[in-house]
Amino acid sequence: MSRVGLAPIPVPSGVEVKLGQGTVSVKGPKGQLERTFPDVISIEQNDGELRVARSKDTSEVKALHGLYRSLIANMIEGVANGYEKRLEIHGVGYRAQKQGNDLELSVGFSHTVKKSAPAGIEFEVPQPTRITVRGIDKELVGQVAAEIRAIKKPEPYKAKGIRYEGEHVRRKGGKAAKAGA
Repeated sequence: MSRVGLAPIPVPSGVEVKLGQGTVSVKGPKGQLERTFPDVISIEQNDGELRVARSKDTSEVKALHGLYRSLIANMIEGVANGYEKRLEIHGVGYRAQKQGNDLELSVGFSHTVKKSAPAGIEFEVPQPTRITVRGIDKELVGQVAAEIRAIKKPEPYKAKGIRYEGEHVRRKGGKAAKAGA
């Protein structure tokens, strides 16, 4: 039994859920999201909560049961409150600035790197070494933050690069540490 899939999804006030044939649409104060789901998954709405059920008990369907329950809960959370990922830039002369809806990064290359914001995503640069990625789609916010981090991953010798806020980078000793061995 999927413990995640069996848990009911509370629908907060101000959020409207519409169920269609194979689709679920969620509308809230921050925006609207829509997702399709397979035929083996069914969604029922009653008394301010949603319940996700499955029609078969195969291992693939059990996995989908918990997955779609989590995806729908993330949609409801996103349209109600939104999501954000914060990134830090470490390195001498490394910085970010916002240019319209785009992000311009100077991270040690001979040129600046521009990252355009996809629909539904907005960037904020409160300091030149901090970036905030905001949106209502959890999956898209995480993907955009990962793409920004991939531009200049933190390297293990000097820990320079772009990392998530609070991410720990394991440092390596370098040549000097091996010289005595």
